[in-house]
Amino acid sequence: MTSAGSRPDATRPGRPNPSTRASLHHRILPTGWLACALGSSGGPTGGSGRPAAPKGRDEIKRSVDRILTTHTGSLPRPPDVVEMLIAREAGKADEAALARRVREAVAEVVCKQADAGVDVLNDGETSKFVYSTYVKDRLTGFGGRAPMMAMGDLVDFPEYGQKMFRDMGADPEAYVMPACTGEVRVKDRSLMRADIDNLKAATEGIKAEDVFMSAASPGVIALFFRNQYYPSHEAYVGALADAMKEEYEAIARSGFVLQLDCPDLAMGRHIQFPDASLEEFRRIARVNVEAMNHATAGIDPDQMRIHLCWGNYEGPHHKDVALKDIIDVVFQARPNGISVEACNPRHEHEWQLFEDMELPDGKLLIPGVIDSTNNYIEHPELVAQRLTRYARLVGRENVMAGSDCGFQTGAGMSLVDRKIAWAKFQTMAEGAWLASKQLQPARR
Repeated sequence: MTSAGSRPDATRPGRPNPSTRASLHHRILPTGWLACALGSSGGPTGGSGRPAAPKGRDEIKRSVDRILTTHTGSLPRPPDVVEMLIAREAGKADEAALARRVREAVAEVVCKQADAGVDVLNDGETSKFVYSTYVKDRLTGFGGRAPMMAMGDLVDFPEYGQKMFRDMGADPEAYVMPACTGEVRVKDRSLMRADIDNLKAATEGIKAEDVFMSAASPGVIALFFRNQYYPSHEAYVGALADAMKEEYEAIARSGFVLQLDCPDLAMGRHIQFPDASLEEFRRIARVNVEAMNHATAGIDPDQMRIHLCWGNYEGPHHKDVALKDIIDVVFQARPNGISVEACNPRHEHEWQLFEDMELPDGKLLIPGVIDSTNNYIEHPELVAQRLTRYARLVGRENVMAGSDCGFQTGAGMSLVDRKIAWAKFQTMAEGAWLASKQLQPARR
């Protein structure tokens, strides 16, 4: 990465890093619905004194020869898998049959990603009912019903809020969430192990630049599972960090990139803490980052990335916190990869931050270049335009193409047609190729 006060020349692709590498007013919706819509995974700054990467694993993949592609995590699940996951939530699933079908579906979704041109792929979060709240099946301490949660932007537009969730096919009975009512600790390791084993088996013989697996961050768990047990937010996220540490480390030991889903660092502003001052929200965000850093202290920052978003729904978003007001807190997180919404109408302009700000050494940006909330198939040239904006400011090697958020953050809940979702990935690959070509040095 460039030194402080300097930047790659705007006409070149850049240089690699030299570092070691609620209802609305308590009326509309139960918290569980929101968990699906609001998707989505040492010292606080990392970068020094970190342990070596797992044996046999390279450093973080960078776009050295061309711009690589990835995505946020959740992908369209087969309809029969959705039905089985809903049955499991209701306590009516045939667990053995579900396990077999999930293993098959993971293999299918891995092949689909490879065929669509995704370079850094995953399991599509196939086994998880919701990207963030799956932990209730793996940890103790959750029970009862969570209080209703207000979505700050939809408070101003309640009629639209009701329509939005109807259009998403939200089932209020299936998506009611519990609260934290007791001590949080690990109770079941089998589901985590199955996820790892399934992805290992599915990626054998598949050509991919890298493989990642998502996990809920302590902060996003605290966002959706209201604290009714611990004496403070700090104590709660600290307990969550201790409990989730085992899952994080197991994913890393497997050789996968660990993605920590962190919508709490952005979306939490208008969902969880709408009445707090900006400075108070920043303090809370720092607490969440410190908890995450504690839980991942034994993992190489090059083997981790985070996902930052403001909620995976087509809403007004006029109360979203600006990226400029939280980016310094985000940079304090140990993971070197940063996946961020960057192509929706509320946040696409924020690439301009990097005209005046240096990307810290070691960090890698994964801007969203395809939208996960609409059925437009982006033009490859638009994808390329979005990528070159970032690459010319922070260096091509430090940019990877991604999606704004997931395409099915909750089983059965999606705003994008499944076939269109896969078409979007194909156009992302085409756009990344175009951007790579545009960023090549001119021939003499």
